[in-house]
Amino acid sequence: MEGHHRTTVAIDAGDRFPQWSVHETRRRIIEWEKEQRVVIASDDEDDNEESDRDKAGSRKKKGKVHKSGNSPSSGGNISILKETLEEFMKQQMQIEMEWLKAYKAKEEDRRLREMEWRQTMEALESERIVMERGWRQRDEQRRMIEEARAENRDALISALLNKLRREDM
Repeated sequence: MEGHHRTTVAIDAGDRFPQWSVHETRRRIIEWEKEQRVVIASDDEDDNEESDRDKAGSRKKKGKVHKSGNSPSSGGNISILKETLEEFMKQQMQIEMEWLKAYKAKEEDRRLREMEWRQTMEALESERIVMERGWRQRDEQRRMIEEARAENRDALISALLNKLRREDM
């Protein structure tokens, strides 16, 4: 087949129709219509050949042979086919719109959850900073108390040593 392209199609098990893009579907419809025209044209040629054979062989079947392109049933078939393809295109577009809507809803949900997660992380970070600040303040107070005790202890020891020196003298 000339001009025929291989296309990979993702088919969801839950869907009845392949998930082609609208453009791909239109391209396939146009290609199919061209193939149908070729088939109808070749049928016309076959009918014409049969008609020629019938005329040569027997005059009884004259007028009963119809060209398939002009027959009412082929025109009806084409219009039914076009209606079916149009309906299919509408369904495809509806499926694509529903998919897009679902995708956007999921993306919005993901964005909201991410924003919620960031807010939670920021709150935890703020809480950690507050707790760390409190720990540093308590540590600083404990150090100051230890230093004051050490100074008092040193002052007491110095006073005792001075008193003992004075008594020894």
